[in-house]
Amino acid sequence: MYAKILVPVDGSQPSATGLAEAIKIAKSQGSEIRLMHVVNDLILDCGYGTGVYGSDALEVLRKAGRGILDAAEGTVRQEGIKTNSVLLESFGGRAADLILAEAQAWSADLIVMGTHGRRGVARVVMGSDAEGVVRACNVPVMLVRGKAKERAAARPREVSAA
Repeated sequence: MYAKILVPVDGSQPSATGLAEAIKIAKSQGSEIRLMHVVNDLILDCGYGTGVYGSDALEVLRKAGRGILDAAEGTVRQEGIKTNSVLLESFGGRAADLILAEAQAWSADLIVMGTHGRRGVARVVMGSDAEGVVRACNVPVMLVRGKAKERAAARPREVSAA
């Protein structure tokens, strides 16, 4: 039985699809859901190195993250499921590391997360938090792929030499 389900959310469609699956599991097993969002400073790093940001950029990301968590909490509560959330910050690290640490600290029984389904160069360049979690996690992980339309948008486009 999965009494405690950890669900990382980032506001994307694959994340919402993952949350929907977690809700189904939680309803069927009487589980609680912990939502988590990672504010990652790597999004702001434009080649100048960690720590060089616009004056309010990090605070904007925190507020956006809190908004994502609030919306997800509302969705879970509408289904009558016990929930809570946590906003974490990663400075120079991978979100996967924080997801793994949170799963261990909270004693999660299952992690459910959406995946963008990136392949090839896009996966190498953007990284894969889902892959990092699966490779190192000690509890079951359910990866939920986005719908076909979102997967197609995530694939790198071929460039023709004209």
